[in-house]
Parts: sequence; C-alpha cells; structure tokens
Amino acid sequence: MIRVAIAEDQFLVRDALARLLAMEPDFVVTGQAQDGYELLALVEQTHPDLCLVDIEMPGKNGLEACAEIHQRYPDVALAILTTFGRPGYLKKALDSGVRGYLVKDLPVTELTQQIRVMMQGQCVIDPQLAVEALYRGDNPLSSREVEILQCAKDHQTIKEIAHALFLSEGTVRNYLSVIYQKLAVSTRSEAIAKARDMGWL
Repeated sequence: MIRVAIAEDQFLVRDALARLLAMEPDFVVTGQAQDGYELLALVEQTHPDLCLVDIEMPGKNGLEACAEIHQRYPDVALAILTTFGRPGYLKKALDSGVRGYLVKDLPVTELTQQIRVMMQGQCVIDPQLAVEALYRGDNPLSSREVEILQCAKDHQTIKEIAHALFLSEGTVRNYLSVIYQKLAVSTRSEAIAKARDMGWL
C-alpha cells in the first residue's frame, strides 16, 4: 500500500483528490492538510510514504514545507501537484528534495501511475515544464536581490527595506537598479511581476 498525505489549501480540490486516490486499491490517504504547517504535523503523526503538495498555500508554502520534510524525514517521497507551472518553481522544488513535479490538469490515472513510478525511486517531471525550465535558464538574481524584491512585494518603502535588511538606503537603491537591469524592466512593479511569473520570487 502507498500511504499518501495531501496538502492543498482549497478544500474542494483537496477532498476530491483524497477521494479519487482512495478509490485506488493500492493507495491509502493518511490525512489532509491546508498549509505547510499542518502538513509537517501530519507527516510527524502519520508517517506517509509520499506527500502530494500544492505550492501556493498560506503560512508555510509547499516548497518550504517540502524542504523541511526532506531534511527531517528523508525517506518520505515528495511530489508537487500545482497549477503553477513556472520554471523557477521547478528548480526550487528539486532543490527542496522533491521527486515529482506535476501539474493539476493531469488525468487521475496518469497521476496515480506517476506516484507509483516515484515510489520506485524515480523522478517524475512534467515534460513541458522541463523544456520551459531549460529554455528560460536559471534565476539571474542573487539571494540578496530576491530578499530586496520580497520586501518590495510587501509594499515596503526603500527606508523600510533598508531597516529590515540592515542596509543603507543607497545600497537598497543600488540593488534595485541592478535588479531592473537584470530583468530588463524599469519599475519595481514590473520587476516583481516578472520575477513572480518566472517563479523566482
């Protein structure tokens, strides 16, 4: 039997997925979580073989939860199931120990087959997403530049960003200029939108 934990913030999607998987003779759903924190508790309590995880969840997102689960429970297989087929997310997922990266428009029969393949130790990645990731390349932003954009995304002023990251206001302005240049944009909102669209933020 393959013991599966599901993390998805939308109840209807989560419940439907659990019911569909439970219909398979070799699957058991050990529990459901609506965010990364609940998933961590669920893994600790039920010790599933595999976690099927959405990325965009409130609180601790799916990628953060996967990284922590991989560190604490390396034997638990991790699979992302998401509508966010962004190439940057794929790299983050693989860096977080994820063994599968699948999009939600997959037929259930294919999803269950892919899970069985993962349980044999193989990686499963949506082929279209893999091609896009290779085509678009790596994130050009440094970790500090991503931090600056994260703060900017939360509508912080330059002064607030400088205070939060222990930098001078001039340094923050310089970082923003470099970010704009790297992303070929001219405004903060354009930089945030492009980085988010690529899965770098």
